[in-house]
Amino acid sequence: MIELIVMDIDGTLTDGGIYYSEYEHHGIETKKFSVKDAAGILAAQAMGKECMFLTGRESYAVAKRAADLKIKYVYQGVKDKDRFLTDFIKEHNIKAENMMYIGDDLNDIKAMRITGTVCCPADAADEVISLADYVSRYNGGNGAVRDILFTMLKKEGLYEEAVSKAYGGI
Repeated sequence: MIELIVMDIDGTLTDGGIYYSEYEHHGIETKKFSVKDAAGILAAQAMGKECMFLTGRESYAVAKRAADLKIKYVYQGVKDKDRFLTDFIKEHNIKAENMMYIGDDLNDIKAMRITGTVCCPADAADEVISLADYVSRYNGGNGAVRDILFTMLKKEGLYEEAVSKAYGGI
């Protein structure tokens, strides 16, 4: 049973694009998140599953999205994701086999190997796809996380209860 869902940001919860603007503060970075992915996150949280955003970059947009979704664990600027997760597992007494990692690129691979379940968007790097237990049919930033989390909830027999708790049913 998955207890903690670790999500990379760029290319997983976003389309991987980074948009720069010269308008305010000369060089604002923006990211586009899909509201479709929020549905999966909220349903998973309704079933008591903890979520983590883990990214090598730092962005206000990530902090804002995490706050909007009430993500408990938000870690930005993490360059050594596997060492970070190893320490996190020890500190929080979490079993690696109860963790899911959703990522898309080469910098996620070592951390993916630590967790019990690996998932990725359809447009992930070939090396990530070859490790994945489940590959979404959707690209990053276009509903891949929703698809992955709904698939997990269905596999665990929790989908209908999750949707009922999060949305009052369908």
